[in-house]
Amino acid sequence: MTSIVRHPKNFWIGIIFLIVGLAAVILIQDNEMGSAGRMGPAYFPTVLGGLLALVGLADIIRAFIGRRSEAHDAIGTFHIRDIVIVLGAVVLFGLLMRGAGLAVAAFVLVLLSAYASKQFRLKGALLLAVGLAIFAVLLFVKLLGLPMPIVGPWLGGV
Repeated sequence: MTSIVRHPKNFWIGIIFLIVGLAAVILIQDNEMGSAGRMGPAYFPTVLGGLLALVGLADIIRAFIGRRSEAHDAIGTFHIRDIVIVLGAVVLFGLLMRGAGLAVAAFVLVLLSAYASKQFRLKGALLLAVGLAIFAVLLFVKLLGLPMPIVGPWLGGV
């Protein structure tokens, strides 16, 4: 049976982007918007949600246009294990942030997220985790001056 949707991946990712973008706009509307010169707490999430919804709408439109490509555009399997690992890494980052500090939380986040990949190699993942943890500390704590502990109280930091 043929479908009018020529590119299923574009269609479904467009639906997801559209829903998430519109949800962001709707959920933040109780806060003050402000203006471009004096942004309120709703300004950035509203603009970002609107842009995400536009990208989603563009993807949905693209799904109906062009030549059908069944071989390259078939929807693959749903990798629940990888999704759980990445979401767990993000939750663990939030839990570790205050107690262990930014350096440890970023290291664990990158290492666990890399583990979700089929091309996971421990040596490469460790190098990437160390590099990104150092980068996060330099960017957020040193350059931007955000009040984040580099090493938290669980590990003897401040």
